Amino acid sequence: MARPLTLFTGQWADLPFEEVCRVAGEWGYEGLEIACWGDHFEVDKALADDGYVQSKLDTLARHGLKVWAISNHLVGQAVCDHPIDERHQAILPARIWGDGAPEGVRQRAAEEIKDTARAAAKLGVSTVIGFTGSSIWHTVAMFPPVPPAMIERGYADFADRWNPILDVFDEVGVRFAHEVHPSEIAYDYWTTVRTLEAIGHRPAFGLNFDPSHFVWQDLDPVGFLWDFKDRIYHVDCKESRKQLNGRSGRLGSHLPWGDPRRGWDFVSAGHGHVPWEDVFRMLNAIGYDGPISIEWEDAGMDRLLGGPEALEFIRKFNFERPDASFDAAFSSGE
Repeated sequence: MARPLTLFTGQWADLPFEEVCRVAGEWGYEGLEIACWGDHFEVDKALADDGYVQSKLDTLARHGLKVWAISNHLVGQAVCDHPIDERHQAILPARIWGDGAPEGVRQRAAEEIKDTARAAAKLGVSTVIGFTGSSIWHTVAMFPPVPPAMIERGYADFADRWNPILDVFDEVGVRFAHEVHPSEIAYDYWTTVRTLEAIGHRPAFGLNFDPSHFVWQDLDPVGFLWDFKDRIYHVDCKESRKQLNGRSGRLGSHLPWGDPRRGWDFVSAGHGHVPWEDVFRMLNAIGYDGPISIEWEDAGMDRLLGGPEALEFIRKFNFERPDASFDAAFSSGE
């Protein structure tokens, strides 16, 4: 069976969950990757009230949808981040932000990610997608000079904070799929290698593959899939488009999304520079059979156009491998 095509609800969380289910079902999506913000999926309510979880499943079923994964990027970001500041206050639930004291925020965020695993198990899904945050992302420019020991401490901090979280994931039979993304502990190829090493390659921690973050860094998304084939736990389809014209820089110049002076921007699937056919052929080669989740992010396109258009664009690549090699027909049968 072809992989299910789902819609990530993170960029739709200003709409009621019922409304997102309605439009996704009408467009032809088979399910949702449900964000843990807005009213889409609230972790504390899921654990406190059995009826809450059932109501979400009932709403999905009314619109012909299923769920294979939930996402808690916003809270996950605060687990390791340094500094913790007003950016985090803007995205975190008030009960996680509390008084804003950084270490308290980190600890409450870690407990919430543990609870996210428990809530996922209650919902009947086996994958939580998200960010980890990073205590060393602010050193990426390497000036003032960064001593190697500081980088080592960053990976040790990640392991110290995430191993207890992953213990809970193991206990409830759920996996964490980290999105390789700038501002995280793993943001490119070699930081992914180092991140997996830091936690001893434990199976509870894998990857959410989103090629949009590879394109603008000039990384090879197809080769990444092959090299990390045993860690691809989930796939998001988002795209980015480069415009490096001699004035527009790769680092974005502190310009907002959609500003034509940027060196790159996120665009809806089918409008950027991701080699989608090569990506899907590699997904077939590595045997990935999980959901394909479309993540709409495009400051230059209305989402009510982008949502269904991206689905139709991606659908044509979501083909299965044949049961037998094409040259088997040449055999004499002897």
